[in-house]
Amino acid sequence: MINHMGRLLFILLLAVPLTGVAAAPEKVLHLALSAAETGFDPVMTSDLNTASIEQQLFESLLTYDYLARPAKLVPRLAADMPTVTDHGRTWVFRLKHGVYFAPDPVFKGAKREVVAQDVIYTLMRFMDPKNRSPYKFLVEGKIIGLDELAAAARRSGHFDYDAKIPGLEALDRYTLRVRLKTTDYNFAHAMAQPMYGIVAREVIEAYAGDTASHPVGTGPYHLVRWVRSSRMVLERNPYFRHETWNFDPGNDPDSQHIAALMRGKTIPQIDRIDIQVIEEPQSAWLSFGKGELDMVGLAGQFAPLALQGDHLRSKYAARGIRLDRISDPSIAYYFINQQDPVLGGMSPEKIALRRAIFMAQNDEEMIRVIHKGQAVRNAYPIPAGVAGADPDYRSVLDYNPELANRLLDQTGYARGPDGYRRMPDGSPLAVRYTSSLSSQDRELDEMMKKALDRLSIRFESEKLKFPDMLRAERQCRVQIRLSAWIADYPDGDNFMQLWYGPHTHENNASCYQDPQWDRLYERTLTLPDSPQRNVLYHQLARMLELKGVTKVSTTHIRNVLSQPWVLGFKAHPILPSVWAYLDIDTARAPRE
Repeated sequence: MINHMGRLLFILLLAVPLTGVAAAPEKVLHLALSAAETGFDPVMTSDLNTASIEQQLFESLLTYDYLARPAKLVPRLAADMPTVTDHGRTWVFRLKHGVYFAPDPVFKGAKREVVAQDVIYTLMRFMDPKNRSPYKFLVEGKIIGLDELAAAARRSGHFDYDAKIPGLEALDRYTLRVRLKTTDYNFAHAMAQPMYGIVAREVIEAYAGDTASHPVGTGPYHLVRWVRSSRMVLERNPYFRHETWNFDPGNDPDSQHIAALMRGKTIPQIDRIDIQVIEEPQSAWLSFGKGELDMVGLAGQFAPLALQGDHLRSKYAARGIRLDRISDPSIAYYFINQQDPVLGGMSPEKIALRRAIFMAQNDEEMIRVIHKGQAVRNAYPIPAGVAGADPDYRSVLDYNPELANRLLDQTGYARGPDGYRRMPDGSPLAVRYTSSLSSQDRELDEMMKKALDRLSIRFESEKLKFPDMLRAERQCRVQIRLSAWIADYPDGDNFMQLWYGPHTHENNASCYQDPQWDRLYERTLTLPDSPQRNVLYHQLARMLELKGVTKVSTTHIRNVLSQPWVLGFKAHPILPSVWAYLDIDTARAPRE
């Protein structure tokens, strides 16, 4: 009787709603962007902050393995790595089955599967003249028939997305064949870019004119809230396919520890990603210290507070805070607008003026004062860790204010009664330096002013919000700026293309138009990573210096701090964000 009564009580308990049992706590990742996003239509994106979010919303055909070092390409939307034939001119991609776009009213409640035709449409968009895509360089001049279609659109004002071109063919619902004009050793890397995330034609057409506000992709997250230049909230994509964490850590002990924590977990683990725009590094640092941010990129000015040498200070390590430290495959470089009426042009005196300005920049002082040691001097346009790099390259524009002043004296830039130099024709000379609004940018303003003071050149400051600054660059309205570029893929072409004439109004912020340089650069596109290509890269780099187009300054050391409850993080040299591969230990994380 006792046993029967116990069994009856157990059955009755099962029938009672368990209202007192708490639901599993929501996993939320709190992050900050150091500059405002620029909108979420991948075809129009060129900045790292926006790309980091798009990496979670959209999926490209390929991506990079999370743990493999050096960076290794792996399938993403593709079912496997492409089949490559005809000496690298024919590429066949097979798509995974059962991959769906995130829900959107455009689909009228139906689940919309990704098919090969979506890939064709996405690639076509990069060559549509009205999009003026900064990343069209990855397909421009490469796919048979696509450039001709773009040329016809420039004449007619209409891009025909229904046109059949021989270079883009859907062999069946899930198979795409891409035929290239010539061998392209980097095409696989192009298909791994976040900006090449696949979109649906009906979404783009439904939101024509406002596609940047309606991102609909197949990624692990979708955008549920956006306050421009302030806040973005991502939530799990309810249609995201089942994938599990299964990366090979190799022999790296740190990666092995991460794999032991994460292997077998469903991707993604985190329910919601809450992203704020915090342009002031001090504000981000303080928020991280209070546990309000789960991860933060350590700005150089706070490195002395957090680091002792290359290691985290003991008071932070004791709290379980983790440091990830890598030398980014990146360059910081000064560029001067070659179309500017004051500084542009190829006359000997204009070239002398630009070279003098570059030689007045003290890179070692920049590393010490601005970066607090979290950067290294790098004079070559291709950084370490990228195919084509040359750590032994020596610049002709190293810091030398005495030589710079002699150069100005010899080319007619005489000092006026006020002590400032004037143009050779006697008209006033001033240099306008453009920067953003953060405290670090104010420090950069001071560095530039000091450099120009060394030359007795009047300094003017232009302050713009980051998205406005990018727009001004593409319109060739920025006179001089310290810019940065981080590798989209680990090959030198990704950097050298920054000065290619046809990329003006896209990535060529110098607005540099030089047929001789362009023809030399085009020769490099036909070559794999090789000594022969490196010789051409040397010639290109030296021409940029001798003509006063650009000066490479530093390579950044990236320090990322994460709270003890963030699981699975490892800084990746190429991927702009890895948030879908992380987890939150809710037992340790602060409650919402």
